[in-house]
Formats: sequence, C-alpha cells, structure tokens
Amino acid sequence: MSKPPTNPMMPIRPAADPLAHELTTLLVESLAQAWQAPEPPAALRDRLTGRLAAARQAEACLFTVRRRSAERRTLAPGVTAQTLYRAQPGQPLRPGEPMAATLVELAAGAIFNSEELSNSQLHREWLMVSGSASLGGALLSQRDYHVTPAGHAPAQWSSAEGALLFLRESDTVAQPGDLTLTVRDAEAGWPEFAPGLRRRVLWQREGQAALLYFAEAGAQVPNHRHGHDEECLMVQGELFLDDVLLQPGDYQLAPAGTGHRITETDTGVVIYAHGDLDLQFVG
Repeated sequence: MSKPPTNPMMPIRPAADPLAHELTTLLVESLAQAWQAPEPPAALRDRLTGRLAAARQAEACLFTVRRRSAERRTLAPGVTAQTLYRAQPGQPLRPGEPMAATLVELAAGAIFNSEELSNSQLHREWLMVSGSASLGGALLSQRDYHVTPAGHAPAQWSSAEGALLFLRESDTVAQPGDLTLTVRDAEAGWPEFAPGLRRRVLWQREGQAALLYFAEAGAQVPNHRHGHDEECLMVQGELFLDDVLLQPGDYQLAPAGTGHRITETDTGVVIYAHGDLDLQFVG
C-alpha cells in the first residue's frame, strides 16, 4: 500500500514533548552508569510525577478491556463470548454509547445461533476480526463488516476453520428502508484520510459512524475530543492511546466529552472504531 501524500491542512504529528530531551539524556546511559547516576533533578522528577498523575486521571475515565484477561463464557459447543462493555441498566445513555460490546469466538466446525446472545430489538454490528464464518449462507472473512438493523431477526453463524467476531449492540432506531448491509474488505478500498492514515466508513448516521482505520508505522493522530463515545477495537498491530498500549483483541471506550492526547503506532495498525464521523481536533 503506497504512503498517502502529505496534507499540510491536517498535520498528524503532535508538538515536541517538552520532557524528551531530559528523558533521552537519562535513557542513553549504560545500565552500569545509570545505577551510579545521581537522582534526577527535583524539577524533572516533579514534572514526571505530574505527568504520571495526569495520565492516571485521564485513564480513570476510560473503559479498557484486555482480551487475554476478559472472562469467557460458553454459549454453545465450540462457542465462547467475552463481554467488553455493557451499559448500566436504568442509566441514561451517553451520545453514541453502546448497549453492549462482545467478542465471540467460534471453534472450527462450530454453529452459533446469534439469538442466544443478541437482541433483535437492538441495532447490531458485526466485524470479522480473524478467521472466516458463514452468515445465512454468505461467507465473511477478516475485516468484513455486517449490519443488522433493529427489528431484523438474528441469523445463524457457522465456521469451518474458526473465527473471532466482534458484536456491537446499540439502541439506534431503524429507519424506513433500513436493510441488512455487508461491507467486504476486499471490495471496500482504503480512502485517504491524513498522512500515513486511511479510513473506511462502514456505516454512519447523525454524526456517528462505524469505521476501519489503517495507520502506517509511525503514524499519529492530533489531539482530539469526542462528541460521541469512541470505541476502539484492535484488529491488527499495536497502538498507544495516550499511555495505554492496545494489542489485537483489546478494546477501549472513551466516553463522550473526553479526549485523547496521543494516538500513535510503531507497528502499523488496523483499528475498528465507532464514534464521531468527523474528529474534533484541538490545539
């Protein structure tokens, strides 16, 4: 994939880190020298402590779930589910807040009736994270996306080789003419969004959207805030969201009104995101 051309109207690298020089000086010393080095100056120590406190405060507002540590429950023979997020019963929903987000894993040969998990009165979005599975006779492969509007009956999944699926359920009301929709990775393309960053809009309504992002190694996104809840599911690669490293299968929800200072990848990454159609960049 060729690198997107530079867009001077949308820089994606943040301002230089004011601590970079001091940290580099500390880190380039050999281990032996580091053990013998005097304690860092009080001013630097205070700034590092303040930065850590700010990071912890920001993270306290976020919902982060590691796939490796999320509890698994059995839905059917060869079918397990991991809950990534569930809205609080009886509480008003934030703009763009999902009712639930779930990872569903199918072993080779497994069959799964989605009515065992999903609610036909909710808007359901499915993403094939890895592997492949058939839905109503149609084969879906990695990064394929499927929408089932509220009111449509759940369908049956089956997988010959095994698959990992992501399910997002929301209270989005079906509009007249809404039909099931499948977006296939092989046919959708990767429209340019910013230098080093491409974006695919899978579904959108009233300012929010389901999206796939492809970011090249080293790409960064400017500071931004969220008008809707922003969900990120790691599909491939690794990504830093502020001071949190996310790996494949990890999930993070940033509530509406919060923001991200740092969004960057050293490896290159494919991310499923659900949130603002137009990111709200801040200085």
